[in-house]
Amino acid sequence: MTRSKLRKIRRLESRHSRALLRGVPLAGAMLAAAGVVHAQQAEEDPQRGLDEVVVTALKSQAMNLQDVPLSIQAIGTERLEELGISSFDDYVKFLPSVSFQQLGPGFARVFMRGAASGDNGNHSGPQPSVGQYLDEQPITTIQGALDIHMYDIARVESLAGPQGTLYGASSQAGTIRIITNKPDKSGFDAAYSLEGNTVADGDVGYLAEGFVNIPLGERAAIRLVGWARHDAGYIDNVEATRTFPTSGLSMPSLAEDDYNDVDTVGARAALRIDLTDNWTLTPTIMGQQQKSNGINAQESGRGELQVAHWHPENSDDRWAQAAMTLEGKLSTLDVTFTTSYLKRDVDVNSDYSDYAFFYDTLFGSGSAFYDNDGEFVNPSQYIQGKDGYTKASHELRFSTDPEKRLRFVGGLFYQRQTHDIEQNYKVDGICDDCDVTGWDDSFWLTKQWRVDRDYAAFGELSFDVTDTFTLMAGFRQFKYENSLEGFYGFGITNPYGSSTGEVSCVDTGQVFSTAPCTNLDKTVKDDDHILKFNATWHVTDDTMLYWTFSEGFRPGGVNRRGTFPPYGADFLTNYEFGWKTTWLGNRLRFNGAIYKEVWDEFQFSFLGENGLTNVANANGEADLQGVEMDLQWAVTDGFTLYGGLALQDSEMKGTFCKLLGPDGQQLPPLDCLDGDGFNTPFAPSGTRLPTTPRFKANLVARQEFKLGEFDSHVQGSMVYNDSSRSALLQAEAEILGDQEAYSLFDFSFGLSKEKWNAEIFVDNVFDERASLYRYVECDTSICGPIVYTVTNRPRTVGLKFSQQF
Repeated sequence: MTRSKLRKIRRLESRHSRALLRGVPLAGAMLAAAGVVHAQQAEEDPQRGLDEVVVTALKSQAMNLQDVPLSIQAIGTERLEELGISSFDDYVKFLPSVSFQQLGPGFARVFMRGAASGDNGNHSGPQPSVGQYLDEQPITTIQGALDIHMYDIARVESLAGPQGTLYGASSQAGTIRIITNKPDKSGFDAAYSLEGNTVADGDVGYLAEGFVNIPLGERAAIRLVGWARHDAGYIDNVEATRTFPTSGLSMPSLAEDDYNDVDTVGARAALRIDLTDNWTLTPTIMGQQQKSNGINAQESGRGELQVAHWHPENSDDRWAQAAMTLEGKLSTLDVTFTTSYLKRDVDVNSDYSDYAFFYDTLFGSGSAFYDNDGEFVNPSQYIQGKDGYTKASHELRFSTDPEKRLRFVGGLFYQRQTHDIEQNYKVDGICDDCDVTGWDDSFWLTKQWRVDRDYAAFGELSFDVTDTFTLMAGFRQFKYENSLEGFYGFGITNPYGSSTGEVSCVDTGQVFSTAPCTNLDKTVKDDDHILKFNATWHVTDDTMLYWTFSEGFRPGGVNRRGTFPPYGADFLTNYEFGWKTTWLGNRLRFNGAIYKEVWDEFQFSFLGENGLTNVANANGEADLQGVEMDLQWAVTDGFTLYGGLALQDSEMKGTFCKLLGPDGQQLPPLDCLDGDGFNTPFAPSGTRLPTTPRFKANLVARQEFKLGEFDSHVQGSMVYNDSSRSALLQAEAEILGDQEAYSLFDFSFGLSKEKWNAEIFVDNVFDERASLYRYVECDTSICGPIVYTVTNRPRTVGLKFSQQF
């Protein structure tokens, strides 16, 4: 990179920094503090600096985070415990480049650097754009990643930007890795932790967790971990009555206070065996069951933390994963083989009465729901859903000596995901002829089988041009084959006279034992490649600069609506300049990156005809750009500051039209006209992408001190999340409204002595209501009068006791 380009990038960094100082007090304070520290000329003891953070993000060897030439944040075991992190919601708020939509436990959709199009997470929708890993194994199912309880975890690694060469299809915009603590044959170790808490305007919760590490002779050890958690409810289902206009029939809500409680139990067992001096085998099995009641949203038009719903709502999320890692050497090659099998089953009951009420109010749809005697029945709807996922992945990886001037890491990858989709839309008491054949009281059924297959060969080759300057080139050659088959739609006699359902079946044979017939059977496949280039310069032992060009991708797929064409793969191209710096005898670390990304023909899901989710590739592209920084500062031996921020901007470049031409493809903007000849662009050029805030930051301050004979600490943290757009479509965004900015503050105070620790904590000190996701139950043009806002947990006060052995 030329000096002129470096100066240009530094000027850009300076402009961003000045903007942050002017506009955001938290960021300004962090950067100002860093500037003061840079100017200090104090003598420091290098032995009293920050702890080294070791990561395995490059898959070749464990490395100091400061030597890894990519934008990465890592939260280690000690900080995970200090921050009281036990779930996804806890750690994601400390990752500035990450944004998410949260529907409830186990149903979070994760995005990075603004690569979010407003995906509604439908069963037959796009694969995620952010990969999530448990150790070496991917755990991202089609609707989202596992909600893993965070205990006995070595670290969380957040890799921002495309990681496609090493991590593949669902790491288009970034990767989050959860690394567990491994069995240790050096000695016995054990611990447990107990917690009780109470939620403002809610109920009480508890947590019990523990682990034991047992050596098994000189060559093996086993590690056993278990947990049980009860999260208190805080949403009230209030008393109300709903009357349907066509029939005049009424029904009361299922009134219950604090009805969104969650119970989680799980365990993990890992065995580590040194087969020889050069080969190690680590089999692991992990499972969890999470039972959730209610919803985590408040309803517009009602009181705070209140909804009025009419049918039981709950979720039973059960999963188990068996994995194995074999590591060793063949001559001078390091060899790693990983294999895993994940099975996840989710049973969900959902209220869908808003859909029934507004369709009846606007279109009189209630007249189509009657019993065998021709009498009207209550048309209120509910959904019984059953999702069965499996995910088998295998990777064989080779790496050469990391100390050599020329080195390589690469291998082969195969993955097969299946999804057994069952969505049963029910109205109690409807006539026998109104049912989907074989399904009592079901007027609509989705019963489909989805299979996503991924194949890849990948590698990264690095060469040390000098002792301080390294060039790297990477590639991934991939192939995918994705299919969707089965049934969707109404029975023979349906309430709307629609051609969707049994009347459109092409095969009366049963693909599944309970499906009436087949009206969808499609497959899409393709192959392509992506590239990565990196240049790294170690200016000094404490300063590293890097430049990266990288690409990420998501495979294409099949639409549930058989008349809608399949969607193609989309690609994200990243240009990034970053720095890793260490100051003041390892008392201060200041890292960051400036990036520009182009998201070409990105996949977007939207509600189309009959309320069916359609997925299409947007015309043109989206431009994403921003700056991200993190700071760690050991101010004194007892006082430490941690902070991070991301300034992000993402918008469409091109107009997206949801209307199709005779060839089944999107119409160009000039032809995107409705039935009356008016221009109806789906989303005009310049539209800001949804979900991602323009600014997100966090700051943690921790003071450790002696209090008599006790080691003590006091800690405070703040997270700020700027406002964000709720939907890509202008019409939807206007109805839903923006997700408002929020600030969350946590506080804790603890005492410890020898091997026990007691802590009192207050999360969400000022009882802030964060807007995590806004939605309606059907198309916003129909169900728009009732908007739901998923919010965070109210102020929570708790006491925690832990002990080590």
